[in-house]
Amino acid sequence: MSEKIQSLRGMPDILPVDAPLWQFLEQTAAAVLSSYGYAYISTPLLEPTALFTRSIGAATDIIEKEMYSFDDRNGESVSLRPEGTASVVRAMLQHGLLQTPGQKVWYQGPMFRYEKPQRGRSRQFHQIGAEVFGLPGPDIDAELLAMSARLWESLGIAGSVRLELNSLGSPLERQQYRQHLHDWLKQHESDLDDDSRRRLDTNPMRILDSKNPDMQSLIEAAPKLFEHLGDESRQHFEQLTAILDAMQIPWQHNQRLVRGLDYYTHTVFEWVTDELGAQGTVCAGGRYDGLVELHGGPAIPGIGFAMGEERLVALLQQQQEDFSQQPHVYLIIADQSLQQQALVLSEQLRREHPSLRLRANMGGGSMRAQFKRADRSQAQLALILGTDEWAAGEITVKWLRSEQNQVAVPLSQLGNWLQQNLTD
Repeated sequence: MSEKIQSLRGMPDILPVDAPLWQFLEQTAAAVLSSYGYAYISTPLLEPTALFTRSIGAATDIIEKEMYSFDDRNGESVSLRPEGTASVVRAMLQHGLLQTPGQKVWYQGPMFRYEKPQRGRSRQFHQIGAEVFGLPGPDIDAELLAMSARLWESLGIAGSVRLELNSLGSPLERQQYRQHLHDWLKQHESDLDDDSRRRLDTNPMRILDSKNPDMQSLIEAAPKLFEHLGDESRQHFEQLTAILDAMQIPWQHNQRLVRGLDYYTHTVFEWVTDELGAQGTVCAGGRYDGLVELHGGPAIPGIGFAMGEERLVALLQQQQEDFSQQPHVYLIIADQSLQQQALVLSEQLRREHPSLRLRANMGGGSMRAQFKRADRSQAQLALILGTDEWAAGEITVKWLRSEQNQVAVPLSQLGNWLQQNLTD
């Protein structure tokens, strides 16, 4: 017997028992994003490695440690995408979609990073993201945050997440701050952990993201970027927060919230939760006004976010709501000579009621066996089709989850009867 092949470590399956929760998340997100005028875009899983080294930066952990990169048969270095924004920018430029300001797109799909698998973090993980191009003002920043807040409300998790905001200012302001931060950290180099020492000369702002408890007092004492912003950057932040206040969207100013890459400007934000332990960020985003230009395009501003589906699913699971999608109806075929008629009836009911979840018995079996299958399916009721019922032009309906008496329903009225009596 051949040895069973197992999935790769950190590449989990999504099993049927969990799929309804994922579908609820993705369908809800699609509805909310579409209602704000976002169009769906799908990009390849595999891209030229240069796309990500240019976007993410060669001196980041993603490029240095986590990318799934290899040379294809033509000797070109290609990579499984570790995030979605770079691919979206590439696609928008390649297909000439940035001619008109205000282009809004969203995407969904798997991403790949080689890191230690843990709760809420896999080597293959899934993101839903949104991107807007050509709008530089705080108004679109506010709408993007309002849209994400509406998504949390639609998912029923608004009370479990909070919004943290900061401003990175202009590229010049951030460059000056970065040098100031580097010089300050250099004076405290002996207090840095190994990871922070490695980042000191290449990406010192990322040191502020360190979760090492021994580093927190040093990080708290470090110079703050917001204190180095000019009037224009402060005005952008103040206008954004004023709109959020007017829309009654709570927010917190987290002056330690940064991005290490130079194309990020002004608004950065995270939606975080305290209910998932260390993996507290469920959605992160910000304004990247220099990214399109970095990829050879014109100076077009952009803003977007990405949310981790695994973490949102974990948060939804804690709500203890029933997201299952068991069949409404299980069709029992009392006489196998009626198999063809049963299938015809099933398709007729599905055509009349597209939302009806109906499972027809397949593979034969005794009445006892079929009732066991019906019970295991968690269907609300069983439809029993036998020769007597067929001759009389009716079907027997037996409730499986309540004590109601079984009834005989004319086949001509069955569709309307189900619509009136079933609960979703």
